[in-house]
Order: sequence, then structure tokens, then C-alpha cells
Amino acid sequence: MFAKSDTPRWVARVLSWPWLAATARIALVSAFLIGGIQKALDFPGAVAEQANFGLEPAWLWATAAIVVELGGSLLLILGRWVWLGAGGLGVLTAVAMLTANDFWAKAGHDRFMAVNAFFEHLGLIAGLVLVSMLSLRSK
Repeated sequence: MFAKSDTPRWVARVLSWPWLAATARIALVSAFLIGGIQKALDFPGAVAEQANFGLEPAWLWATAAIVVELGGSLLLILGRWVWLGAGGLGVLTAVAMLTANDFWAKAGHDRFMAVNAFFEHLGLIAGLVLVSMLSLRSK
């Protein structure tokens, strides 16, 4: 799947460092970890956030977000059931990008910001898919 001949040796050596994959997985889920911890520490605020985006019942969406953000992140970091953790985080991200980044309903600078955030979230989902694909190759 990957052409090795066009990768410089020094790059291949860096990419093969044993701790790099774990560090990259932690970095990939860092926003989810922080978000899950913040929501858990301020549950009323998490409920208000969900209600602000029209997700009802807001307490259930807040609870689900906490469980998925923390649980999915831990699965990716530990390298266990990566497909499940990445899938949950991907679905959560898709819901967030469709509710919070509705650029089609905005104008001007708000639209510009929402378009950026929407496609950043889409890129994050793609990263989660790639992590799942790579986890299959390392078995």
C-alpha cells in the first residue's frame, strides 16, 4: 500500500521509533481527553452546551459525549478495540460538526469560521479512520 522506495531513510527511521506511534495516538485524541475531562468536571456546563446545539435530552447527550470522549480515547491510546474507540469518536465528531459548524446557515465571518471548523473535523474523522486501518496492519 505504501511505496517505501520514495521515503528517505532518515524519515523511515524516525517513523519507526517505537514510542512515536503511541505519542501520535495520544496527540490525536488529546482534544477528546481534555473535552471529556472538562465535561465530567462541569456536568451542568456540558448539559448546557448540548442544549445550546439543540441536542435533547441534553443530559443524555452530555453523558454520551463524556463516555465516548474518555472511553474512545483510552481505547486508542491502549491500542485495544481501536476500531470501536475511533468509530465512537468519529461519530461524535460528525454529530458535532453537523450541529456546531452549520456553515450553510451562516454568513460572513461566522460562515468562514464554521467552514474551517467543519473541514477540520472532517480531517480529524479521516485521521481516526487511518488509525483504525493502521491498527489492522500491526496485528
